[in-house]
Amino acid sequence: MSEPHTLPQKASAIASPLTPALAIQGVHRRYGHFVALEDVNLDIWPGEFVSIIGHSGCGKSTLLNLIAGLDHPTEGQLQILGRTITGPGPDRSMVFQNYSLLPWLSVRQNVTEALRAARPDMNGTEREQSADHALKTVGLWPHQHKRPSALSGGQRQRVAIARAFAVHPRVLLLDEPFGALDAITKGKLQDELLGLWSAEGEGGISNVVMVTHDIDEAIYLSDRIVVMSNGPRAHIHEVLTVDLPRPRDRAALVKSDTYLDLKAHMLHLLGTVLATHH
Repeated sequence: MSEPHTLPQKASAIASPLTPALAIQGVHRRYGHFVALEDVNLDIWPGEFVSIIGHSGCGKSTLLNLIAGLDHPTEGQLQILGRTITGPGPDRSMVFQNYSLLPWLSVRQNVTEALRAARPDMNGTEREQSADHALKTVGLWPHQHKRPSALSGGQRQRVAIARAFAVHPRVLLLDEPFGALDAITKGKLQDELLGLWSAEGEGGISNVVMVTHDIDEAIYLSDRIVVMSNGPRAHIHEVLTVDLPRPRDRAALVKSDTYLDLKAHMLHLLGTVLATHH
């Protein structure tokens, strides 16, 4: 793996405590003779938003599923705050591109049923209060009794985000959550996501790990960007630091030298260096 590409900017505000929020240690994932991931190592520190980007088939979603506990490494281990991940848990929630809502349930029921499954420690009143807060936060309170089929794509993704936040995980996992949306709706939801994350405060969501194909999205949202090599035998090719202050102004950001330099470097990586092996 090459050295991290850090652009000339002030030092990152992210602290580096002794125990990472998420540790990926020597992870390999094989399916029979097919090697999807090979020797993946990464520490993610509390308070970081990290994006994973790369060509199709580079193991991005495989890695996210391992973090979620939906799959298990063939070798190596993954830990959250020093605890080994052995399966899904309430300390992690995932938002998918296809919303993954239950179509026969109302918006509200999609949230409360997720809480019932993920947070058995909550009583009925606590579940309802958490659902209330999540739906009001994403602006879906007036639509809480509608079925998903009555909502727009952006509204359905807001339900998925509300469901994930209602569980109060420590790590939010996003698998191309805005990939199917138009540019205007995507931009609005990106800003809403950052607002929700920053408003979580102590005891809320500490980290976000997002898989994306969108370079602009990765730069706008992230503190660091993990660029994967092509598969099979995919590994981390480079880790890029996004030294841009928060909160970020989209209009100003896209004109900054830091943004332009980082985007040019990523385009070179994905369009030239890695494309030759794609």
